[in-house]
Amino acid sequence: MFDIGWTELLLIGIVALIVVGPKDLPAMFRTLGRFTAKARNMAREFQRAMDDAADQAGVKDTVNDLKDIANPRKLGLDRLNEAADRFEKWEPKLPKAGETKAGETNAGEATAQMTEERAAQAEKIRKAMAEKGAANRAAEGAAAPGDTPGPTPDKTSDA
Repeated sequence: MFDIGWTELLLIGIVALIVVGPKDLPAMFRTLGRFTAKARNMAREFQRAMDDAADQAGVKDTVNDLKDIANPRKLGLDRLNEAADRFEKWEPKLPKAGETKAGETNAGEATAQMTEERAAQAEKIRKAMAEKGAANRAAEGAAAPGDTPGPTPDKTSDA
């Protein structure tokens, strides 16, 4: 409120004692106290009237809505931040070379086994294609020498 220290209050009391006199000083302080109490009551009543007017206008509802909108807990941002922190701190735990869990094959061994299987399948496909190609060439060679593969000439020409 007012920035009055103890020294200023002492100075005001001494000046009031000299100006008013010791006989009328208690009555003056009593009157001053009543005046201060009335001023506080008026300020409190004015504040209540303003709060009531704001309530009727819906200002408090708007203020509460804005506070709810800005509240990170209502938005779920705290959960999002926790998830982001956990993701940043996450480190995958891969087994070291030669380590396996009970009943499981090592990742390197599994990859090698899959590579061998795929190589065997590729070799089978190559052999089948070579056999098919040889059969096709033999079929072409066995065809009549006058027959030519390709487009057949038109028999309805102008001869």
